[in-house]
Parts: sequence; structure tokens; C-alpha cells
Amino acid sequence: MDNKDIDIVKNMKTIDWLKSELLTNIAYLHRIFIDSELNSKENIEDTLSNIIIQSYLLGKRLGIGFERIDSAMKDNIRLNLIQEHKIERWYGDLSKLLDHIDDR
Repeated sequence: MDNKDIDIVKNMKTIDWLKSELLTNIAYLHRIFIDSELNSKENIEDTLSNIIIQSYLLGKRLGIGFERIDSAMKDNIRLNLIQEHKIERWYGDLSKLLDHIDDR
């Protein structure tokens, strides 16, 4: 195998590892909500931030840049605003999130 083949295999293994880590953290988030000993604001923050980080890294390994992910997120938020998503109607969270992303 030449270096290019090794890089492709390494990237594929990294993608699989990131997918596994993402699923593990999603499962752990569910466990946090069930187990009162784990249920703390700090555990929830850490797990949610891990999910976001892993999503960005997975996108990068799949050839999608961080800026493109941000742009797609904004597009999805705007679409949900147009479609009057329940979360927006009830709490205004989508508008707040869009403002947060735009302020970065």
C-alpha cells in the first residue's frame, strides 16, 4: 500500500470512530436524563458540546468545511423560521440561535 491508500484507510477509520463517538455521546445524553446521579448541568453541557464538536469533525472528514456547516445550519434555521417551527412559536429559540451564530 502506498501513502495515499494509507491516508484513505486512516480517514475511513477516523470517520467510523467519530460516528461511534457521536452515537456514544447521544446515548450518554439519554442516560444522563434517566440517572439522577449523572443528571447535572455540567454533564449535560459537556455532552452536548461533545456532540457538536464531533459533528463538526465528522463533517470535516467527509469533506464539508466548518464554514459550510455553519452556513447549512443558518439555512436550516431560516427555513424553520419560515415554516413557523413550534420551538420558534413557543420560545423564540430559533431566532435567538440565529442571532448567536451571526454574532460569532
